[in-house]
Amino acid sequence: MDRPTISGNDTAEKTRSAVAVGTLALCGTAVSLQQTLVLPVLPDFPRLLHTTPDNASWLITATLLAGAVATPTLSRLADMYGKKRMMLVALAVMIVGSALGAFSQTLPLIIAARALQGVGVALVPIGIAIMRDELPPRRLPLGVSLMSGTLAIGAGAGLPLAGLIVEHMNWHAVFWVSVAAGAVLFAAVALLVSESPVRTRGSFDFPGALLLSAAATALLLALSKGSHWGWLSYQTIVLAVLGLVLVAVWLPLELRVHNPLVDVRVAARRAVLLVNIASVLTGFAMFANMLTTTQLLQQPVRTGYGLGLDILHTGLWMAPISVVFGAMAPVSASVTRRFGPQTTLLAGAMIMAVSYAARVFFSHGLWQIVVGSTLVAAGTSMTFAAMPSLIMRAVPATETASANGLNSLLRSVGTSTSSAALAAVTTTAVVNVDGDALPSFGALATIFWIAAGASLVSALLMLPLFRTRRQDLEQSASTEYVPEAVVRGQVITGGGNTVRNAVVTLLTTSGQQVDWSQADSAGSFSLAIPGAGRYLIVTAAEGWAPQSRLATLHAGHEIEPIVLCERLTLAGEVSDAQGHIVGATVALTRLSGELVQAALTAVDGRYELPLPSSGRYVLTVVTPWAATEARAVTVWGAERVVDIRLRTSRDNGSAHPAPARQEATEAA
Repeated sequence: MDRPTISGNDTAEKTRSAVAVGTLALCGTAVSLQQTLVLPVLPDFPRLLHTTPDNASWLITATLLAGAVATPTLSRLADMYGKKRMMLVALAVMIVGSALGAFSQTLPLIIAARALQGVGVALVPIGIAIMRDELPPRRLPLGVSLMSGTLAIGAGAGLPLAGLIVEHMNWHAVFWVSVAAGAVLFAAVALLVSESPVRTRGSFDFPGALLLSAAATALLLALSKGSHWGWLSYQTIVLAVLGLVLVAVWLPLELRVHNPLVDVRVAARRAVLLVNIASVLTGFAMFANMLTTTQLLQQPVRTGYGLGLDILHTGLWMAPISVVFGAMAPVSASVTRRFGPQTTLLAGAMIMAVSYAARVFFSHGLWQIVVGSTLVAAGTSMTFAAMPSLIMRAVPATETASANGLNSLLRSVGTSTSSAALAAVTTTAVVNVDGDALPSFGALATIFWIAAGASLVSALLMLPLFRTRRQDLEQSASTEYVPEAVVRGQVITGGGNTVRNAVVTLLTTSGQQVDWSQADSAGSFSLAIPGAGRYLIVTAAEGWAPQSRLATLHAGHEIEPIVLCERLTLAGEVSDAQGHIVGATVALTRLSGELVQAALTAVDGRYELPLPSSGRYVLTVVTPWAATEARAVTVWGAERVVDIRLRTSRDNGSAHPAPARQEATEAA
């Protein structure tokens, strides 16, 4: 069998894919509605619930924190126990929270309801992971674009919908709408979405989940409440420091855990790391668009820039933002298929940067405000559509949900930072209008410039990824694999010890990539396959000679342990004009001064050291009669031979006329 094949071009398959994409996209839209449905009621909650405005603001903060905690946790559980199952859990929690809010009259219960609603945010990365498992690659970009855009589609539609509800119904209706939508979508997911067979195994990382949840909560609280408490207040500083300390504790823990909540090694890969940084920056720029546009539309006319619109009309003029997110989905998908997701994100980020710069000078009329915010939204739609595709191309199939969950969490950090930045800037640059201190246009212009800078940096982060664009395009054009099952194995040494961080790549016998995995702290790995067949398994680990083998794999197959027997070495011969030097000390040190390892030369003058990690080193020789020689050595993961001939004679230490000789060759 040269290449596993799957069916997927008939009408029934297309219909099933379309139904799954539509259902998942509606779930994302319903979840994002939760973020904005209560906003029109927020100014009235202090009166309705007999509380203060500061306490009422927890109705927004609770949703943000619950989403930040639930997203990485449920995403990891989805990879382990089933993506459809975790979607149903998230929908059920959201429905319970909405029902609680619909029946409640007191602030603590409403806050609890909003927190439960926030759990639904985890639906978006899990839904994207389901699409990777269910859709062939040619249809995946459109599905991902739609799913990514639902965050803005729902948020944009929520404002006018909430305005209509508040004008004509009791405020509890905003929760009843969520109950009804959640119940319908729960049934739709249960009936129309298939459960993915691609799962990881092992125990859930409870310590990692608790630490990450605590760190995210502390940092997001500091960002979201800092403007209320004061940026230099005791609470803000303590929470910020606590969050950073918890992150510092969490990172090394995840490197040692057998089944980490977040695979830090994969997250540290350049392609993933750059996209995650771009996610923070783009989240900042996206939310700045929503916040500043709302300010421009709602501020009183006497400020000199505001239009003085009410909540309902503000929501209606914000609707084009959500419309453009849906309209841009096929455009983003087409660009991704033809030029790669790197191009899509670069183009989207540049559109955002240019649009924000233009808004500094063109924000003095309704049409300018609407056009400017819509252009920013068009760029944002492209960046959001590209990020999951970039993440999925850089992580194993078995890590899709958790990797996208981390990306979503970092986007939340960006949106919280945007809100904090707006609060900080608008409180320091104000104009007095009839005794009221209101934000000046200069404050909003400052946010425009900051958002433009964040967007520009996001674009620049994509430039290093263009080196792999051609390979990505070739792979996406030739690969039609949908993962259907998981096989597992372990990488060990000849002595039975586990090999950490080994990378196992799965190819067809014709050389096309199917999946890859990085071994954990126990040497274990998982690979997703599109079906039973014969595959090529290539294993590489730093310091070891790579290995390849052919294997016939099927669902649930336990691959025979991959044994790495041959250590790569840094070896060579030490000599002078009179021949080999026996008993010389050969020491390898880093450029920063630390000793890596040392050895003595044998009777033939040869030395051998285990190959160190890639980098630049200094190789030093000390002879028994105290003559020394040093060489600069560069190691790039391949076996090296470095022969050193001393400049001095062993008899009298006089300079030898022959020039120093260093021979370095890479073993085949």
